[in-house]
Amino acid sequence: MKNHLPSGVLSRNVDVWFQDEARIGQQNTISRIWAPKGTRPGLIRQQQYLYAYLYGAACPERDLGVAPVSPNVNSQCMGLHLKEISRVKPAGRHAVVIMDRAGYYLLDSQVF
Repeated sequence: MKNHLPSGVLSRNVDVWFQDEARIGQQNTISRIWAPKGTRPGLIRQQQYLYAYLYGAACPERDLGVAPVSPNVNSQCMGLHLKEISRVKPAGRHAVVIMDRAGYYLLDSQVF
């Protein structure tokens, strides 16, 4: 098996993290009202949605995890999430983060 680690990085100092994000929030149900048969009364209904994004990452081997909450999902927020992973990983260790292929992961170099 070919080693894809940068020179100077030992595999015993590398932790594997698994990452994903999810939208969490409120989506209203259909409004119902009692009315005489054959009528269609007007009803005011809330139309907007309230939600936030939860970024989650875990390192099962070290029993570590992070889960920052963000109002958006974009490359800047992903950069902040990666910084949080970097902050909690043990000193002297490296983190390899397994991600899906979402388009906004293409990080802007100014984030770091």
